[in-house]
Amino acid sequence: QVQLVESGGGLVQAGNSLRLSCAVSGRTFSSYAMGWFRQAPGKEREFVALISASGYTDYGDSVKGRFTISRDNAKNTVYLQMNSLKPEDTAVYYCAASPTQYPRAYLIQASYYSYWGQGTQVTVSS
Repeated sequence: QVQLVESGGGLVQAGNSLRLSCAVSGRTFSSYAMGWFRQAPGKEREFVALISASGYTDYGDSVKGRFTISRDNAKNTVYLQMNSLKPEDTAVYYCAASPTQYPRAYLIQASYYSYWGQGTQVTVSS
């Protein structure tokens, strides 16, 4: 069973930065496509970023230029560096893993990920 554990969330003032981490169990992490999603109260889960097994990255429009996704296959960990945070970034952030390297059009959708973490709260104050 694949397990994902997020960490690094917290309370931060607008304009500051946070780095989220997601540790993944299992021996095949390097073959997974990884994604970050977020969900604010009363809103649908929103795509934030993805990184494929080959290192291709993509971002949601609302975070482009501010957030960076990366992965360390030696540590079975994916990261989300979040800079210039805004109050509207406040949400629970989830990491997700897909054993299948779907095209981008699919990997921006939560339903194409097989494994999920429990989420970590990010709160940005104004």
